[in-house]
Amino acid sequence: MFRWRLPQAVCVLSACVCLVLAYEDDIEVNYADTSYYNEITDGETPEPTLTPAPCNSPELMGQNKWDKIFSMLENSQMRENMLLQYADDIIKVEMGSLRGEMLRFVAQYGGSCGAAVETAGRRMALQLEGRLRETLERLKSRDQTSAAAVGNSVGNSNHLEAMVQQLLTAARTQASRLAKLETSCFSSPGAGMGMNTKTGSQLPGSGGAGLRVQEVTSQEVTLDGVLVALQQTRVELGEVLRSSRQRYLPAGCEMALLFPMRSHRIYTSVIPDVPLSVSSFTVCMWVKPTTVSNKTVLFSYGNRRNPYEIQLLLGQTSAFFTIGGEAHLVEARGVVSPGGTSEWIHLCGAWSSEQGLATLWAGGKKVASTPGVAEGHILPDGGSLQLGQERNGCCPPSTSSSSSGVAGFEAGFDPKMAFAGKMTGVNMWDRVLSEEEISQLALREGQGCEQRGNVVAWGVTEMVPHGGAQFIN
Repeated sequence: MFRWRLPQAVCVLSACVCLVLAYEDDIEVNYADTSYYNEITDGETPEPTLTPAPCNSPELMGQNKWDKIFSMLENSQMRENMLLQYADDIIKVEMGSLRGEMLRFVAQYGGSCGAAVETAGRRMALQLEGRLRETLERLKSRDQTSAAAVGNSVGNSNHLEAMVQQLLTAARTQASRLAKLETSCFSSPGAGMGMNTKTGSQLPGSGGAGLRVQEVTSQEVTLDGVLVALQQTRVELGEVLRSSRQRYLPAGCEMALLFPMRSHRIYTSVIPDVPLSVSSFTVCMWVKPTTVSNKTVLFSYGNRRNPYEIQLLLGQTSAFFTIGGEAHLVEARGVVSPGGTSEWIHLCGAWSSEQGLATLWAGGKKVASTPGVAEGHILPDGGSLQLGQERNGCCPPSTSSSSSGVAGFEAGFDPKMAFAGKMTGVNMWDRVLSEEEISQLALREGQGCEQRGNVVAWGVTEMVPHGGAQFIN
């Protein structure tokens, strides 16, 4: 049996070997003919690897191109709506908070601010009324003292008194209006409770703040009207005060020298209390010129050798001050209004021989200063001092006046240089006054006339008017 199976096994093995040899001949790998498409040649740049597009996401793989586009647009619109809604919510919350804060502020402080404004307005009205009463009393007292001297002062004082009475009545009316306004704003029913005082309805969303805003607004409108009325009253009061200032003398002076016109006969001679042999001095005065020429003499002192030792002059718009002649001239422009002035002007001239400094003051302020003026010079004694003119020997003597009888002067005055107007507070010191002293003298409402000089003292030193010059109250 073994011998019978052995030939079968040999036959099967031979068949297997034949099959293996047949397959080895058919499978051949030719590497030379293979094409490599990913081969990188020299000089070529590799293409970048692209990131998969959003459309290749797993949730969109099953959709076509238009479905993908619509899906992306819907997502973008949704994000935009969310951002807008978020911003709108933030703005609404912030605006609501700000509105609440403003309403609470108005409700808390509106009434106090209005009360403060009302109090200030009433205080202004009371001060105005007090000032008017004071002015009225002054007018009455001055009218009583000056009634005997001025004949037509009664009619003018009555007119001014009537004007002041009208202003006083207007001030009382304004005070009454302020009181009524305060009562209606802060004592009316519904104030501070959010009620409309006209309709009786609750102001929506205000909690009392809306009514406060309305009250403050109406109060401001009313106070604007009161302020306009007070300003008009102040203007009228200023006009009354200016009118009274034109009638009465400045700086507490009780009398003045009147030079009614320009004439060679009208002047005032002054006899000093002490000799005028000084090396420094200050001369001050109040003047109210009616008209001004190119050279109008206010104060003049000279002797036979030099008639121009001291001169205080006015020009068309300027003031002049000379020591020892016109070679030493100090000028200040813009002191006088062209053609004269209706207001009082305070002038001072100061000079020191040691420093040679000449200074001119107007209205209490230094307006001009020149060094090297008559340095080392001493004013000689025995000269002639006069107001409103100068003795210059230019003119023929006057037979009707005593001007030719003054020693050293054989001529009269020049009418073109004469002063026309009023003059008061003429004083002279043998020293240079300080800036503070001159400022005090120039105070219109002060008491400058009580400060008198030691060389020439207003109201004490003898002054003799000539021609038509005279003292007035």
